[in-house]
Amino acid sequence: MLATVLVFGGMALSACSSNKKEPMIGKVEDLYNTGMNQLQNRNFAAAIYTFEELERQHPYSGWATRAQMMMVYAQYRIEKYEEALFNIDRFIRLHPGYEDLAYMYYMRGMIFYTQISDVNRDQGYTEEAYKAFREVTERFPDSRYARDAGLKITLTLDHMAGKEMTVGRFYQQQGKYLAAINRFKNVVDEYEQTLQVPEALYRMTEVYFALGLDEQATRSAAVLGHNYPNSDWYEMAYKLMTSKGHKPPKLTK
Repeated sequence: MLATVLVFGGMALSACSSNKKEPMIGKVEDLYNTGMNQLQNRNFAAAIYTFEELERQHPYSGWATRAQMMMVYAQYRIEKYEEALFNIDRFIRLHPGYEDLAYMYYMRGMIFYTQISDVNRDQGYTEEAYKAFREVTERFPDSRYARDAGLKITLTLDHMAGKEMTVGRFYQQQGKYLAAINRFKNVVDEYEQTLQVPEALYRMTEVYFALGLDEQATRSAAVLGHNYPNSDWYEMAYKLMTSKGHKPPKLTK
């Protein structure tokens, strides 16, 4: 049932139901099916209310456990992120051995991932998304969510590396070369699998030349050429080196 609900993640958010809430009394199966139908119709606010009613009326039913999970998804869809996170933490605390617990960890990651902003702003959400998706891949490697969590880990790392590059370029433009070097080196050392590394090595080459450290500049360009010989950044580094009378040496493996 969870897999069925997830397919609606890419659909546009529709209008929510009326704020009028009438008591819903019914069998647990009927309430659950009503809530699922409301999810399928993208009536997320109504679904939340239905699942709340199910849990209130049948708190010890297995249906109530599933309703809690579906309620989190509905809250996520209408951006009630704080409520969803509260319910995720409650669920994990109350059901530590639940068979589909991976879903709740995955949804925690999605809540933070959805709120990631551009690289010019604070990356707190990016870091939280990364941690949540890491939990999915490490604790539930065989779950249906592990593959997508792994892909999103790569994206979050690239985003964090992009933030480091933004700050590093700013310091470089301001002539704060040591601070810039530290940022670029952090990208190379901590985010070595991201798309930001070739530029980081090129920027290090630029900054080392600006500091008069030709040997270090040559080394950075050599590492760039060794690992990314066909990249535009290496072509730029090669031109920079030759313009200063240097030729990047080849590194031996």
